[in-house]
Amino acid sequence: MSVRIENGRVLGAAGWSDRPLVVSGAHLAGEAAHAEPARVIDAGGLLVLPGIVDIHGDAFERQIMPRPGVRFDMTLALRDTDRQLVANGITTAFHGVTISWEPGLRSVEAARAFVARLMALRPSLACDTRLHLRWETFALEALEEVRGWLALAPAPILAFNDHTTGSVLKGSIARKIGQMAERSGLSPDEYRALLDRVWGARQEVPAAIESLAASARAKGNVLLAHDETSPEERARFRALGAVASEFPMNPETAQAAREAGEDVILGAPNVVRGGSHNGAQSAAEAIAAGRCTVLTSDYHYPSPLYAAFALAAGDPDALARHWPLVSANPARVARLTDRGRLEAGARADLLLVDASDMAHPEVVATMVAGRIVYARRSLDHQARPAQAAE
Repeated sequence: MSVRIENGRVLGAAGWSDRPLVVSGAHLAGEAAHAEPARVIDAGGLLVLPGIVDIHGDAFERQIMPRPGVRFDMTLALRDTDRQLVANGITTAFHGVTISWEPGLRSVEAARAFVARLMALRPSLACDTRLHLRWETFALEALEEVRGWLALAPAPILAFNDHTTGSVLKGSIARKIGQMAERSGLSPDEYRALLDRVWGARQEVPAAIESLAASARAKGNVLLAHDETSPEERARFRALGAVASEFPMNPETAQAAREAGEDVILGAPNVVRGGSHNGAQSAAEAIAAGRCTVLTSDYHYPSPLYAAFALAAGDPDALARHWPLVSANPARVARLTDRGRLEAGARADLLLVDASDMAHPEVVATMVAGRIVYARRSLDHQARPAQAAE
Protein backbone atom coordinates (compact mmCIF):
# COMPACT_ATOMS: atom_id res chain seq x y z
CA MET A 1 0.00 0.00 0.00
CA SER A 2 1.27 3.49 -0.84
CA VAL A 3 0.64 6.55 1.31
CA ARG A 4 1.43 10.20 0.72
CA ILE A 5 1.79 12.47 3.75
CA GLU A 6 1.06 16.07 2.75
CA ASN A 7 1.17 19.55 4.30
CA GLY A 8 3.37 18.66 7.28
CA ARG A 9 6.76 20.03 8.26
CA VAL A 10 9.12 17.13 7.58
CA LEU A 11 12.43 16.74 9.41
CA GLY A 12 14.86 15.40 6.83
CA ALA A 13 18.64 15.21 6.60
CA ALA A 14 18.87 18.85 5.48
CA GLY A 15 16.47 20.16 8.10
CA TRP A 16 12.81 21.16 7.80
CA SER A 17 10.97 20.76 4.51
CA ASP A 18 7.41 21.19 3.21
CA ARG A 19 7.78 18.37 0.70
CA PRO A 20 5.30 15.48 0.76
CA LEU A 21 6.56 12.20 2.14
CA VAL A 22 5.74 9.06 0.16
CA VAL A 23 5.49 5.65 1.80
CA SER A 24 5.58 2.53 -0.33
CA GLY A 25 4.93 -0.63 1.63
CA ALA A 26 7.20 -0.63 4.68
CA HIS A 27 9.65 1.96 3.37
CA LEU A 28 9.93 5.56 2.31
CA ALA A 29 9.93 6.14 -1.42
CA GLY A 30 11.85 8.73 -3.39
CA GLU A 31 10.35 12.00 -4.55
CA ALA A 32 10.01 10.52 -8.03
CA ALA A 33 7.28 8.17 -6.81
CA HIS A 34 4.36 9.77 -8.70
CA ALA A 35 1.91 6.89 -8.69
CA GLU A 36 -1.47 7.78 -7.20
CA PRO A 37 -1.31 6.68 -3.57
CA ALA A 38 -3.91 4.46 -1.99
CA ARG A 39 -4.21 6.96 0.86
CA VAL A 40 -3.39 10.60 1.40
CA ILE A 41 -2.72 11.77 4.96
CA ASP A 42 -3.19 15.46 5.68
CA ALA A 43 -0.50 16.46 8.20
CA GLY A 44 -1.34 20.16 8.13
CA GLY A 45 -0.19 21.85 11.31
CA LEU A 46 1.91 18.84 12.33
CA LEU A 47 5.59 17.97 12.44
CA VAL A 48 6.69 14.78 10.69
CA LEU A 49 9.60 13.25 12.62
CA PRO A 50 11.66 10.06 12.44
CA GLY A 51 10.43 7.42 14.86
CA ILE A 52 12.07 7.19 18.26
CA VAL A 53 14.56 4.35 18.76
CA ASP A 54 14.75 3.44 22.46
CA ILE A 55 17.72 1.19 23.18
CA HIS A 56 17.34 1.00 26.97
CA GLY A 57 13.97 0.95 28.70
CA ASP A 58 12.67 -1.02 31.66
CA ALA A 59 9.39 0.76 32.42
CA PHE A 60 7.66 -2.47 31.37
CA GLU A 61 8.59 -3.81 34.81
CA ARG A 62 5.83 -1.64 36.26
CA GLN A 63 3.28 -3.42 34.08
CA ILE A 64 4.52 -6.79 35.35
CA MET A 65 4.83 -5.77 39.00
CA PRO A 66 3.14 -2.40 39.69
CA ARG A 67 3.63 -2.93 43.42
CA PRO A 68 6.22 -5.10 45.21
CA GLY A 69 5.05 -8.70 45.12
CA VAL A 70 1.98 -7.89 42.97
CA ARG A 71 2.38 -9.66 39.62
CA PHE A 72 0.32 -9.52 36.45
CA ASP A 73 0.12 -11.79 33.44
CA MET A 74 3.14 -11.31 31.16
CA THR A 75 1.12 -11.09 27.95
CA LEU A 76 -1.14 -8.45 29.46
CA ALA A 77 1.90 -6.50 30.63
CA LEU A 78 3.70 -6.61 27.28
CA ARG A 79 0.63 -5.63 25.28
CA ASP A 80 -0.06 -2.72 27.60
CA THR A 81 3.57 -1.66 27.30
CA ASP A 82 3.31 -1.86 23.51
CA ARG A 83 0.43 0.61 23.54
CA GLN A 84 2.42 2.99 25.74
CA LEU A 85 5.42 2.81 23.43
CA VAL A 86 3.66 3.76 20.20
CA ALA A 87 1.51 6.39 21.95
CA ASN A 88 4.77 8.07 22.99
CA GLY A 89 6.34 7.90 19.54
CA ILE A 90 8.67 4.96 20.17
CA THR A 91 8.80 2.84 17.01
CA THR A 92 11.73 0.60 17.99
CA ALA A 93 12.23 -0.48 21.59
CA PHE A 94 14.84 -2.64 23.28
CA HIS A 95 13.33 -3.96 26.51
CA GLY A 96 16.04 -3.94 29.18
CA VAL A 97 15.47 -7.22 30.97
CA THR A 98 17.77 -7.60 33.98
CA ILE A 99 19.23 -11.04 34.67
CA SER A 100 20.34 -10.93 38.28
CA TRP A 101 21.33 -13.20 41.15
CA GLU A 102 18.37 -11.78 43.08
CA PRO A 103 15.13 -13.75 43.29
CA GLY A 104 11.85 -12.15 42.25
CA LEU A 105 11.28 -9.65 39.44
CA ARG A 106 14.87 -9.67 38.15
CA SER A 107 15.69 -13.32 38.73
CA VAL A 108 16.97 -15.74 36.13
CA GLU A 109 13.59 -17.50 36.19
CA ALA A 110 11.71 -14.24 35.61
CA ALA A 111 14.06 -13.33 32.76
CA ARG A 112 13.57 -16.74 31.18
CA ALA A 113 9.80 -16.32 31.22
CA PHE A 114 10.06 -12.76 29.90
CA VAL A 115 12.36 -13.68 27.00
CA ALA A 116 10.11 -16.56 25.95
CA ARG A 117 6.93 -14.47 26.11
CA LEU A 118 8.41 -11.49 24.27
CA MET A 119 9.78 -13.62 21.44
CA ALA A 120 6.38 -15.30 21.06
CA LEU A 121 4.50 -11.96 21.05
CA ARG A 122 6.89 -9.94 18.85
CA PRO A 123 5.03 -10.53 15.56
CA SER A 124 1.79 -9.19 17.03
CA LEU A 125 3.22 -6.05 18.68
CA ALA A 126 2.87 -2.64 17.05
CA CYS A 127 6.32 -1.42 18.11
CA ASP A 128 9.39 -3.22 16.76
CA THR A 129 10.26 -4.66 20.16
CA ARG A 130 13.61 -6.30 20.84
CA LEU A 131 15.76 -7.51 23.73
CA HIS A 132 18.40 -5.67 25.71
CA LEU A 133 19.97 -8.28 28.00
CA ARG A 134 21.22 -6.55 31.14
CA TRP A 135 23.40 -9.23 32.70
CA GLU A 136 24.42 -8.63 36.29
CA THR A 137 28.00 -9.80 36.21
CA PHE A 138 27.71 -11.62 39.57
CA ALA A 139 24.82 -13.76 38.24
CA LEU A 140 27.27 -16.53 37.38
CA GLU A 141 24.63 -19.25 37.35
CA ALA A 142 22.91 -17.46 34.44
CA LEU A 143 26.01 -17.24 32.26
CA GLU A 144 25.29 -20.10 29.89
CA GLU A 145 21.62 -19.22 29.51
CA VAL A 146 22.48 -15.63 28.61
CA ARG A 147 25.09 -16.93 26.17
CA GLY A 148 22.36 -18.95 24.48
CA TRP A 149 20.05 -15.92 24.21
CA LEU A 150 22.69 -14.06 22.22
CA ALA A 151 21.74 -16.22 19.23
CA LEU A 152 18.10 -15.08 19.21
CA ALA A 153 16.79 -13.18 16.20
CA PRO A 154 16.73 -10.27 16.05
CA ALA A 155 20.05 -10.15 17.86
CA PRO A 156 19.75 -8.79 21.41
CA ILE A 157 21.92 -6.02 22.80
CA LEU A 158 24.07 -7.23 25.70
CA ALA A 159 25.03 -4.89 28.54
CA PHE A 160 27.32 -5.64 31.46
CA ASN A 161 25.84 -4.43 34.75
CA ASP A 162 27.50 -4.56 38.15
CA HIS A 163 25.30 -3.25 40.92
CA THR A 164 26.82 -5.73 43.38
CA THR A 165 30.24 -4.18 43.88
CA GLY A 166 28.77 -0.77 44.59
CA SER A 167 26.29 -2.23 47.04
CA VAL A 168 29.08 -3.86 49.00
CA LEU A 169 31.94 -1.38 48.74
CA LYS A 170 29.99 1.88 48.73
CA GLY A 171 27.45 0.88 51.31
CA SER A 172 24.43 1.55 49.10
CA ILE A 173 22.94 -1.70 50.35
CA ALA A 174 22.35 -0.04 53.71
CA ARG A 175 20.29 2.73 52.10
CA LYS A 176 18.30 0.52 49.75
CA ILE A 177 18.07 -2.76 51.62
CA GLY A 178 14.33 -2.43 52.24
CA GLN A 179 13.52 -1.67 48.60
CA MET A 180 15.84 -4.34 47.21
CA ALA A 181 14.67 -7.00 49.64
CA GLU A 182 11.01 -6.20 48.99
CA ARG A 183 11.50 -6.45 45.23
CA SER A 184 13.18 -9.81 45.72
CA GLY A 185 10.57 -11.18 48.10
CA LEU A 186 13.13 -11.60 50.90
CA SER A 187 13.49 -10.16 54.36
CA PRO A 188 16.36 -7.65 54.83
CA ASP A 189 18.37 -10.25 56.75
CA GLU A 190 17.83 -12.88 54.06
CA TYR A 191 18.87 -10.40 51.38
CA ARG A 192 22.08 -9.51 53.22
CA ALA A 193 22.94 -13.18 53.63
CA LEU A 194 22.38 -13.81 49.91
CA LEU A 195 24.53 -10.82 48.98
CA ASP A 196 27.32 -12.13 51.20
CA ARG A 197 27.25 -15.48 49.38
CA VAL A 198 27.25 -13.81 45.96
CA TRP A 199 30.11 -11.51 46.94
CA GLY A 200 32.11 -14.52 48.00
CA ALA A 201 32.37 -15.64 44.35
CA ARG A 202 33.80 -12.33 43.11
CA GLN A 203 37.07 -13.88 41.95
CA GLU A 204 35.15 -15.73 39.22
CA VAL A 205 33.48 -12.62 37.77
CA PRO A 206 36.27 -11.20 35.51
CA ALA A 207 36.67 -14.50 33.63
CA ALA A 208 32.90 -14.77 33.19
CA ILE A 209 32.75 -11.25 31.75
CA GLU A 210 35.56 -12.01 29.30
CA SER A 211 33.91 -15.26 28.25
CA LEU A 212 30.52 -13.70 27.56
CA ALA A 213 32.09 -10.73 25.78
CA ALA A 214 33.92 -13.12 23.47
CA SER A 215 30.65 -14.87 22.64
CA ALA A 216 28.94 -11.55 21.93
CA ARG A 217 31.76 -10.48 19.62
CA ALA A 218 31.66 -13.80 17.79
CA LYS A 219 27.89 -13.62 17.27
CA GLY A 220 27.84 -9.94 16.32
CA ASN A 221 25.78 -8.68 19.25
CA VAL A 222 26.03 -5.02 20.17
CA LEU A 223 27.89 -4.86 23.47
CA LEU A 224 27.48 -2.07 26.04
CA ALA A 225 28.85 -1.37 29.50
CA HIS A 226 26.61 0.14 32.16
CA ASP A 227 27.49 2.55 35.00
CA GLU A 228 31.20 2.77 34.24
CA THR A 229 32.94 4.69 37.01
CA SER A 230 36.23 5.83 35.44
CA PRO A 231 38.08 6.29 32.14
CA GLU A 232 40.13 3.22 33.09
CA GLU A 233 36.99 1.11 33.41
CA ARG A 234 35.79 2.45 30.04
CA ALA A 235 39.11 1.35 28.54
CA ARG A 236 38.72 -2.16 29.99
CA PHE A 237 35.26 -2.60 28.53
CA ARG A 238 36.34 -1.04 25.24
CA ALA A 239 38.99 -3.74 24.99
CA LEU A 240 36.25 -6.34 25.48
CA GLY A 241 34.21 -4.90 22.61
CA ALA A 242 31.75 -2.58 24.39
CA VAL A 243 31.01 0.01 21.70
CA ALA A 244 29.30 2.61 23.89
CA SER A 245 29.22 3.82 27.46
CA GLU A 246 25.78 3.48 29.00
CA PHE A 247 25.06 5.79 31.94
CA PRO A 248 28.68 6.60 32.82
CA MET A 249 28.82 7.77 36.41
CA ASN A 250 30.80 10.98 35.91
CA PRO A 251 31.80 13.51 33.24
CA GLU A 252 35.38 12.21 33.06
CA THR A 253 34.25 8.76 31.96
CA ALA A 254 31.81 10.20 29.42
CA GLN A 255 34.52 12.48 28.05
CA ALA A 256 36.92 9.56 27.67
CA ALA A 257 34.32 7.70 25.62
CA ARG A 258 33.67 10.68 23.38
CA GLU A 259 37.38 11.28 22.84
CA ALA A 260 37.60 7.69 21.62
CA GLY A 261 34.78 8.39 19.16
CA GLU A 262 32.24 6.35 21.12
CA ASP A 263 28.61 7.05 21.90
CA VAL A 264 27.50 7.95 25.41
CA ILE A 265 23.99 6.94 26.47
CA LEU A 266 22.07 8.78 29.20
CA GLY A 267 18.47 8.88 30.34
CA ALA A 268 15.86 11.17 28.81
CA PRO A 269 14.06 11.49 32.19
CA ASN A 270 17.20 13.21 33.46
CA VAL A 271 16.58 15.98 30.89
CA VAL A 272 12.85 16.19 31.46
CA ARG A 273 13.17 16.40 35.25
CA GLY A 274 16.05 18.87 35.11
CA GLY A 275 18.61 16.48 36.58
CA SER A 276 19.34 12.94 37.71
CA HIS A 277 17.11 11.35 40.34
CA ASN A 278 20.14 9.68 41.95
CA GLY A 279 22.73 12.43 41.84
CA ALA A 280 24.46 11.39 38.63
CA GLN A 281 25.65 13.87 36.01
CA SER A 282 23.14 16.18 34.32
CA ALA A 283 22.21 14.85 30.90
CA ALA A 284 21.36 18.32 29.58
CA GLU A 285 24.78 19.61 30.64
CA ALA A 286 26.45 16.55 29.12
CA ILE A 287 24.66 17.14 25.82
CA ALA A 288 25.65 20.82 25.77
CA ALA A 289 29.27 19.83 26.41
CA GLY A 290 29.25 17.12 23.72
CA ARG A 291 29.48 14.30 26.28
CA CYS A 292 26.17 12.61 25.43
CA THR A 293 24.97 11.40 22.03
CA VAL A 294 21.99 9.15 22.87
CA LEU A 295 18.96 9.52 25.13
CA THR A 296 16.83 6.56 26.23
CA SER A 297 13.53 6.19 28.05
CA ASP A 298 15.24 4.43 30.97
CA TYR A 299 12.19 4.13 33.26
CA HIS A 300 9.70 6.57 31.60
CA TYR A 301 8.41 6.11 28.05
CA PRO A 302 7.18 9.70 27.45
CA SER A 303 10.62 11.16 28.19
CA PRO A 304 12.50 10.75 24.87
CA LEU A 305 9.90 12.86 23.03
CA TYR A 306 9.70 15.44 25.79
CA ALA A 307 13.47 15.59 26.26
CA ALA A 308 14.13 16.53 22.63
CA PHE A 309 11.55 19.30 22.83
CA ALA A 310 12.83 20.48 26.22
CA LEU A 311 16.36 20.78 24.82
CA ALA A 312 14.99 22.74 21.86
CA ALA A 313 13.41 25.30 24.24
CA GLY A 314 10.92 26.41 21.60
CA ASP A 315 13.46 26.71 18.75
CA PRO A 316 12.56 24.52 15.73
CA ASP A 317 16.14 24.55 14.45
CA ALA A 318 17.35 23.34 17.85
CA LEU A 319 14.75 20.58 17.73
CA ALA A 320 16.17 19.48 14.38
CA ARG A 321 19.66 19.34 15.94
CA HIS A 322 18.56 17.43 19.03
CA TRP A 323 16.11 14.95 17.49
CA PRO A 324 18.94 12.55 16.42
CA LEU A 325 19.59 11.95 20.14
CA VAL A 326 16.42 9.83 20.17
CA SER A 327 16.35 8.56 16.58
CA ALA A 328 19.37 8.37 14.29
CA ASN A 329 22.01 8.10 17.02
CA PRO A 330 20.46 5.20 18.99
CA ALA A 331 19.76 3.47 15.67
CA ARG A 332 23.47 3.79 14.89
CA VAL A 333 24.48 2.30 18.24
CA ALA A 334 22.08 -0.61 17.72
CA ARG A 335 23.43 -1.10 14.15
CA LEU A 336 19.95 -0.59 12.70
CA THR A 337 20.96 1.15 9.51
CA ASP A 338 17.45 1.14 8.06
CA ARG A 339 15.80 3.62 10.45
CA GLY A 340 16.18 6.80 12.46
CA ARG A 341 15.93 9.16 9.49
CA LEU A 342 13.39 10.17 6.85
CA GLU A 343 14.95 9.42 3.47
CA ALA A 344 14.22 7.21 0.48
CA GLY A 345 14.81 3.54 1.23
CA ALA A 346 14.59 3.85 5.01
CA ARG A 347 11.91 2.08 7.01
CA ALA A 348 8.73 4.13 7.23
CA ASP A 349 8.94 4.60 11.00
CA LEU A 350 7.68 8.10 11.71
CA LEU A 351 5.59 10.35 13.93
CA LEU A 352 3.08 13.10 13.35
CA VAL A 353 3.41 15.52 16.26
CA ASP A 354 1.30 18.50 17.25
CA ALA A 355 3.91 20.98 18.50
CA SER A 356 1.64 24.02 18.72
CA ASP A 357 2.69 23.97 22.39
CA MET A 358 6.34 23.00 22.14
CA ALA A 359 6.56 22.51 25.89
CA HIS A 360 3.92 19.79 25.67
CA PRO A 361 4.18 18.03 22.29
CA GLU A 362 1.47 15.53 21.46
CA VAL A 363 1.96 12.47 19.31
CA VAL A 364 -1.01 12.53 16.94
CA ALA A 365 -0.04 9.41 14.98
CA THR A 366 2.72 6.80 14.85
CA MET A 367 3.68 4.77 11.80
CA VAL A 368 5.81 1.62 12.05
CA ALA A 369 7.08 -0.03 8.86
CA GLY A 370 4.50 1.87 6.79
CA ARG A 371 1.51 1.03 8.99
CA ILE A 372 -0.38 3.47 11.20
CA VAL A 373 -0.32 1.79 14.60
CA TYR A 374 -1.54 4.71 16.71
CA ALA A 375 -3.74 7.71 15.93
CA ARG A 376 -5.28 10.26 18.26
CA ARG A 377 -7.62 11.66 15.62
CA SER A 378 -8.62 11.33 11.99
CA LEU A 379 -5.76 11.86 9.57
CA ASP A 380 -7.91 12.31 6.48
CA HIS A 381 -8.92 15.92 7.04
CA GLN A 382 -7.13 19.21 7.66
CA ALA A 383 -5.51 19.35 11.09
CA ARG A 384 -4.94 22.48 13.12
CA PRO A 385 -3.05 25.12 11.11
CA ALA A 386 -0.47 26.09 13.76
CA GLN A 387 3.07 25.09 12.85
CA ALA A 388 5.99 25.38 15.24
CA ALA A 389 8.76 24.71 12.71
CA GLU A 390 8.90 27.61 10.31
